[in-house]
Amino acid sequence: MEWICGTDEAGRGPIAGPVVAAAVILDPAKPIVGINDSKKLSEKKRQRLSDEIKANALYWAIAQCDVDEIDQLNILHASMLAMQRAVEALPVAPTEVLVDGNRLPKLTVPARAIVGGDALEECIGAASILAKVERDRQMLEWHQHFPDYGFDRHKAYPTAFHLAQLQHFGPCKIHRRSFAPVKKLLTNAAN
Repeated sequence: MEWICGTDEAGRGPIAGPVVAAAVILDPAKPIVGINDSKKLSEKKRQRLSDEIKANALYWAIAQCDVDEIDQLNILHASMLAMQRAVEALPVAPTEVLVDGNRLPKLTVPARAIVGGDALEECIGAASILAKVERDRQMLEWHQHFPDYGFDRHKAYPTAFHLAQLQHFGPCKIHRRSFAPVKKLLTNAAN
């Protein structure tokens, strides 16, 4: 049997929180209508599709790299590692892995990078949805611990509000110290 796996990540652009990746092997006998690039879907639709993907996919897995790993490796390498971890967490080895983007994580199975793959390949779109929904869920949890930053509103993207709150309160433990706005603030504070 051919097991084509899609993998994608969510959370490269934010300045706080983990980068989350998912790997999905869809069941051809159970088509899921509406899968697309997670960024093109409403939050409500993403959540509904996430539940449907988890219920109907043959296999799926979610993995991540935390803030310390992102700061140590850089966001590109952390994204690749999160995708590698997600694929390796599947209970079966895929026949082929389709990766969103133009780079491949280190995998022991054949893989292809597809630019814009989350809109072109359903399995990659499904992975983008699972990754985005999981990362957003985590940011809502972090909001409970650090409500001053408004993680529930912007999910840690560098919005004007987030940057103003960062300037006012300084970074919290989930801010990525290697990212320019946080690094600049820490450098200025040290001088």
